[in-house]
Amino acid sequence: MAFEQVDDFLAESEALFEVLRGQDDEALEQPTQFKGWTIEDVLRHLHFWNRAVDFAGQGEKAFSGLKKRVMTAFETGTSLREVERTVIPERGAILRATWIGFARALAQRWEGMDPKQRLPWVGPDMSARSAITARQMETWAHGFEVFDTLGLMRAEHDRIRNIVVLGINTFGWSHQVQGLEVPEKMPFLRLEAPSGAVWEFGEAGAGEISGPAADFAAVVTQTRAFEDTNLSTQGAVAEGWMRTAQCFAGPKETPPAKGARGISAS
Repeated sequence: MAFEQVDDFLAESEALFEVLRGQDDEALEQPTQFKGWTIEDVLRHLHFWNRAVDFAGQGEKAFSGLKKRVMTAFETGTSLREVERTVIPERGAILRATWIGFARALAQRWEGMDPKQRLPWVGPDMSARSAITARQMETWAHGFEVFDTLGLMRAEHDRIRNIVVLGINTFGWSHQVQGLEVPEKMPFLRLEAPSGAVWEFGEAGAGEISGPAADFAAVVTQTRAFEDTNLSTQGAVAEGWMRTAQCFAGPKETPPAKGARGISAS
């Protein structure tokens, strides 16, 4: 039986596939609000890193070839998008089918995976649970530009709790990557889940963040500007975090400007 995050990754992938199922190749070539990527670029990126995490699950030997290719790109200044296009040349409907087919196979292969198993990665190694949570996060986050481009509102589910927790766990990282001092305490969070449940995290004493859990997840994944959400903050630490949050690895990234992302901005 798969651990919860594997099922959540697959559910997120299936939700994205459902809105893409009937789209023709021309629709998949549309540019999105994310760095000018097309929907094809998004699917290729997701598929590339789904393959990467599957290799990592097989051990260092299986993962080493892909890791070397990625590290060489970093060292030579080659864009990862160029690497992804070279490794995954498929386009259009074939790319869409390849991506979702592999996501389904990945979830099936990981059914018996120990969630605590340590996996090699491009950066520090991580647990299988963290690795598949990162894949869910990427699928959900990049799904935003797809839904926005197609003019659709996504129905959210409580599985985004995994992404909320990832955002909380990267509180320190969000400050470090921005070159900021890490506050002693994280603000208290009171978030409303898509189901209506209330999720609370942290302790009082360093400000507070309240509002929809989906909005918090959107801010920490940098898919929405803080100003474009229904989040409320109390205290400098809380507001500062929401204006610079970054839950994903890699170099410092700048959150979207107010009004830059969303269905209305398409």
